[in-house]
Amino acid sequence: MKLISLAAVALMAGLAAAHAHDGEYSAGKPGDPKKPARTVTVIIQDDADGMRYVPNRIEVKRGEQVRFVLQNQGALKHEFTLATMQDNKKHGALMMKFPDMEHDDPNAKSIEPGKSAEILWRFDKTGTFEFACLIPGHYEAGMHGTASVK
Repeated sequence: MKLISLAAVALMAGLAAAHAHDGEYSAGKPGDPKKPARTVTVIIQDDADGMRYVPNRIEVKRGEQVRFVLQNQGALKHEFTLATMQDNKKHGALMMKFPDMEHDDPNAKSIEPGKSAEILWRFDKTGTFEFACLIPGHYEAGMHGTASVK
């Protein structure tokens, strides 16, 4: 039992390293609550037509701070992870091994049905970043989107 717990801790540490190198994140950095932020409400939906974020695409200016208000209107638990596509791919592989992993990180939240969460984020890098639900099967069902930073 202790070996399984140690393996889980080691894998979780690897996940943290994939998202934060020396306190940095691949898609920017945590926002400053003392500074103004644009609010973007993201509705999380799951139904017979698939799984999705509404909106599934946002445009941001470099240096802009965004408050993501995440509202899970679906019947299932979902997550919102903001990173590069490469980092999300690594995280998705880890989620296949640990599908019940909880997230309450600056760039990732787990959200139960009917609940809401917030992420305050500053986009200090240009590029196209991804927000995704990496619970097994959810990404493939359409639960991902992009943040284009110019």
